Amino acid sequence: MSNKFLYIADPMCSWCYGFSHELKQFLADIPDAELDIVLGGLRAYNKQTMDADQRTMILSHWEKVRQVSGLPFDMTGLDKPAFIYDTEPACRAVVTAKILTEDMPTKINFAVFEAIQHAFYAEAKDVTNEQVLAEVAVQALNAYDNSEAFDVASFQESLSSADSKEETRQHFEQIQRWGVRGFPMLLLVKEDGLHTLSSGYAKAQDLRDSFHEAL
Repeated sequence: MSNKFLYIADPMCSWCYGFSHELKQFLADIPDAELDIVLGGLRAYNKQTMDADQRTMILSHWEKVRQVSGLPFDMTGLDKPAFIYDTEPACRAVVTAKILTEDMPTKINFAVFEAIQHAFYAEAKDVTNEQVLAEVAVQALNAYDNSEAFDVASFQESLSSADSKEETRQHFEQIQRWGVRGFPMLLLVKEDGLHTLSSGYAKAQDLRDSFHEAL
């Protein structure tokens, strides 16, 4: 029986970016792991243009994550004129990947999730843009599957569909029902219920310790 995990996160959450690297190391030790991503909607449907104070506050968070995780950051990502920090499109891209790959190993969706994070934080790409998201997601999907099975135009069509938008909204509502207030969160799914392995950023070794304790 495979080990099943729930990963509650948002691709545009900086601590999730730091944590995903640790999670990847943890999962590497568990070849049969199934990882179901539930999208958090950190700043979903935000309509406000980012002002200087917000930018300064967010960049300070990024700097902390950079120091703790050692991961690359391109701090110019927030410098785009009239940038609106809406995390719904990035979350929806992961949901779209989940819909399109339902017959494939769940780790493929984590590959898409990570690719969007890397594009935003390390490459300063605008992952509120559906065209950018489709390009990033398709590249990750094809690289994972070592094929050309996915194409940008089809993915973008699915991404902008009513189904993807509704499914993404359901993810956000589920998080609210569970009362989850912060991301990332990693849960182990067992017959007797859900076991929290991490609430917030954690190192791979901490995840291993929590996992063995839960077993």
